[in-house]
Amino acid sequence: MVILSLYRKEAPAISKKTRDHLIAYSFIAPNFIGFAVFTLAPLCFALALSLMKWDSANPIEFVGFDNYIRLTSDKQFLRALSNTAVYTVGVVPVTLICSLGLAILLNKPTKGRGFFRTVTFFPYVASLVSLAAVWNFVFNPSRGPVNALLNFVTGIPFEQLPRWGASRDWAMFTVILFSVWKNMGYYMVIYLAGLQGINPELYEAASLDGANARQKFRHVTLPQLAPTTFFVMIMLVISSFKVYDIFLNLFGGNENQLNDFTRVIVYQIYNTAFRIWDFGYASSMAIVLFIIVLTVTLVQFRGQRKFDA
Repeated sequence: MVILSLYRKEAPAISKKTRDHLIAYSFIAPNFIGFAVFTLAPLCFALALSLMKWDSANPIEFVGFDNYIRLTSDKQFLRALSNTAVYTVGVVPVTLICSLGLAILLNKPTKGRGFFRTVTFFPYVASLVSLAAVWNFVFNPSRGPVNALLNFVTGIPFEQLPRWGASRDWAMFTVILFSVWKNMGYYMVIYLAGLQGINPELYEAASLDGANARQKFRHVTLPQLAPTTFFVMIMLVISSFKVYDIFLNLFGGNENQLNDFTRVIVYQIYNTAFRIWDFGYASSMAIVLFIIVLTVTLVQFRGQRKFDA
């Protein structure tokens, strides 16, 4: 008993500050461990693998920066990167405009506002597989309601109407249209939150100065929504560069359909890794994509600091 009492007296006591730190770290530990295991470790492995040549059947061979040099002359990769850029340029501004317009319309106290908000938001939470199946039926070149309506209104024969996803010329436009329709409800909700955070006194002051609806929108609404617009734009750019599932579900991953006109960078990574079995080269593509997304994210943080200042 004497020894135990002496041991207890000599044992160092944990300070309140240290105890608070341990409690705080215990709360973030599960999230950090998950991030380290499922994100950080695979990223480091992909970075190392991008300097290697490996097909999972033969020993790993170190090739240095040969994979990155090879990317500069790979026509399929460059075309996939170009298609991704075209998709991004098409999706970002149209989604931005449509989501803002819907938010302004559905922010007004009109009858059935909750119903229309739900209908607009539904495509975002619905199953992508189901939406793609319905979309392909609606835009079927020969039996779809869209071409049937165009044929009835304009009298143009079915053979001369757009073939949408079945045509190389219309495939990218079709997937951009689908992406805008699917995602604009989500960004509409973000804009609604931004609109409801605007001080009504600003509109009252503008009315006293004789401003009309257009002038209020230009000089009050848009400046107040600038941080929201910046956030939405950055999120759209990042998601557009990482797009894969929409193309896969609309075109089914068929090489005859998902050709050079609609091949995006993430599909090229998947195809290189799990069809050609060139994991090192696919990892170098993934690192290039990571650098692009990281650059956009850094721009986002700088923009946030600018608006907070």
